[in-house]
Amino acid sequence: MRIDTRLAERLKEVRHSSTLLITSKAKKLKSEGFDIVNLAAGEPDFDTPDFVKAAGIEAIKSGFTKYTPTTGIPELKELISEKFKKDNRLEYGPNQIVVSCGAKHSIFNALFVLVNPKDEVLIPQPYWVSYPEMVNLCSGLPRFIKTLPENDFKVTPRQLKEQLNSKTKVFILNSPSNPTGCVYTEDELREIAGICVENKIFVISDEIYEKLIYDGLKHISIAGFNKDIYDLTITINGLSKSYSMTGWRIGYLAAAPDIAEAVSRLQDHSTSNPNSIAQKAAVAALSYPGGDFFSKVVYEFQNRRDYCMERLTKMAKIKAVKPKGAFYIFCDISKTGLKSSVFAERLLGEKYVSLIPGDSFGMANYIRMSFAASMEQLKKGMDRLRGFLEGVGQ
Repeated sequence: MRIDTRLAERLKEVRHSSTLLITSKAKKLKSEGFDIVNLAAGEPDFDTPDFVKAAGIEAIKSGFTKYTPTTGIPELKELISEKFKKDNRLEYGPNQIVVSCGAKHSIFNALFVLVNPKDEVLIPQPYWVSYPEMVNLCSGLPRFIKTLPENDFKVTPRQLKEQLNSKTKVFILNSPSNPTGCVYTEDELREIAGICVENKIFVISDEIYEKLIYDGLKHISIAGFNKDIYDLTITINGLSKSYSMTGWRIGYLAAAPDIAEAVSRLQDHSTSNPNSIAQKAAVAALSYPGGDFFSKVVYEFQNRRDYCMERLTKMAKIKAVKPKGAFYIFCDISKTGLKSSVFAERLLGEKYVSLIPGDSFGMANYIRMSFAASMEQLKKGMDRLRGFLEGVGQ
């Protein structure tokens, strides 16, 4: 058998995640004794709350370790339904909710049940690394809408209209965004919703960073404007970022009943139910009143963001757009004359600072810096970055 025929054609378009590759290199250097400053993290550096961990331990002790319903235990789905009502003004019944093995899994499920071969999926650029790869796996065609820093990397209604054609099936919306931290306003989302309704375009609304918003801004769910956009929207969320539960792998989607039912059938024959123990931990998380936990986390992240922005504005050869949400800063490094992959490799190799090259997100002249690190680590990282930039081009 010829080697190039052993694998399915669909895998030819799928690349390795460069975020995982750079993280792997950094971990290897750290294991060898090097003092690595990790500014590449895609997860909060805060520990999972003790009350959540206790619920997981209790689930194990009580024997809650068997299969559950494919779409999640009723108790958890009821809490998710209540969360949508309270936080997002969205009415989703439990039959419209599918709990999965992480928000990434939910996004893939949504694309898989919506996208036919050659259907086009519109993706704002820069984008989270996995969006186009998931579209490729579903035999769809990713089409990118290049955004501009002067617009905070947000797609404008005009840009969206210009990209629509008869093959457009889905628009992926991510607010707050990875990698830019942009947050769409209510007026912006209302215009986008109108365009999608007029053209019958589905919206996959990735809201995983919804709790991490700064400067007094408010998260808006696009599905909440009217029934027309509600029926076209698949709302994605999870507990990984807001409760520091990345490794627990609990995400969920909510959608019109026919879409949720299709996702349920898909999950029946792929993963079945999400982890039973993690579901009980998620019940504890969503039962928590919230206020103090979220306010402390947001306060700490905003302080870190402000510190990093203050330092970055004083550095030559780098330009950053202040993020309004999430925990990333997207930086233009074009003045260094280095491509982002070379920049990231050299910074790691010479100064032992890891961050993610922008070509992972469709922007070869940018890098993504995470401020999901302690203030001590951020100070050390900024000092090393300044020293690196001073030596570039000399």
